Parts: sequence; structure tokens; C-alpha cells
Amino acid sequence: MDGLALALKSHRPDLLIVFGFAWKLPPPVLAVPRLGVLNIHVSMLPKYRGPAPLLWAIRNGDPSSGVTVHRMDSEFDTGNILAQQDGIGLADDISWATYCAEAMPVVRDLLRRSLDRAAAGHTGEPQDHSKASYAGFMEAAFSVIRWSDSADTIHNQVRTHRFMRSPDRPVAKVGDTWLHIIRTSLEPADGFSVACGDDGRPLWITESAAGQPPGEPPGADA
Repeated sequence: MDGLALALKSHRPDLLIVFGFAWKLPPPVLAVPRLGVLNIHVSMLPKYRGPAPLLWAIRNGDPSSGVTVHRMDSEFDTGNILAQQDGIGLADDISWATYCAEAMPVVRDLLRRSLDRAAAGHTGEPQDHSKASYAGFMEAAFSVIRWSDSADTIHNQVRTHRFMRSPDRPVAKVGDTWLHIIRTSLEPADGFSVACGDDGRPLWITESAAGQPPGEPPGADA
């Protein structure tokens, strides 16, 4: 990162904009642009700070998400907010394409507003750190379905992996067979149902493929 700071100094930038960058920029880099560094974060900060805000919004079954443009500081997603907007729908059958169709116009509008504020010297509004939550990467166990979880939890688990375009996860054991679960429905649908959770509420598996038990590579004999 020291090399990055030196390289940036040679270009004498007025402002840096970061979007989808999962690494922390050190203070020497943040100090280079005279107007600072802005980050575009796909949540309503301080909710879902961290590298995977959208995945956690889908996983938690949130009906919508937001976008925040904030000033970067020495910590992850803690800097002052320049602009943000909520209400970007997270459809049940969400994909990257359908999400971007709704989110990118919002990103462009917020970025224009934030650039105007940054150019005028506005520092932005501090976040309420008491309301912060963290959205880290998905844990390994999230790739395996537990039928003891609720139908909603499992449905959102499948939605999250489909949004991630996981090639062979999540997997579940149905009877004596391991399946890669691709699509599910909380309402009666073509396919077959499995009882979930303590209350036995059914979840319909509408699309699946042959899967491998946890820990076995694709193509291994089950």
C-alpha cells in the first residue's frame, strides 16, 4: 500500500471513489486526494458494515436495501455519510442483473450529490455507531442446509447462494440423497416439499441437481 500512496501522489488526484473494494486503505493513501476518498456501500449505513452487505440483506429476508456514499476513514465503513437512499427492492427471485437495474440509477444519483458536497467542502454527517451491524463473508456452514431451520431461513439461504452464483451450493440431504438446491418456494409449487423447523412448515424444492456431501469435491462419488 506504500507503493500505492506514492503512485497516487504522482497523479495529484483531487478525489478518489471506491466501489466494491474489499481492502482497507491505509492513512497514507487516504491523505493523498485533497478532497478525500469516497466509498459506495450497498446498505443503509451503519447497518451492514463490512464486505458482504447485500448478501446479508438477502439472507435475513430484508424486503429492500439501500446505498450509502460515505467518506472513507481508517476503519471499515465508519466514515461520515454524504448521501444515502433506501428502498431498493430485493425481489424473491433476485439476480445481479435485476438488482443492478434498480440500484445503479440510485448509485449514479447519490454519487452526483456526493461529488457536489465534497467539492463544496462538506464533511458529511457522522454515523450513529450504536446502530451498527457487521456483514462479513458467508461462513462455511452456510453452504449446507439444515432442515431443522425454518422454511424462511432455508429459502433465503437458497436465494443468497443463487445471487452469489454458487456453482454447487447449498447442498442438502433429502432422504439418502445429497442435492444441490437451486430454487425453492414458500408456497405450493411444482416440485416436492420438505418439512422444516420445529413446526414442520413445508418448503417446496422447485429446482435441484445432484450434489455432494460437505467436504467432498464436485464429481466425487457420494
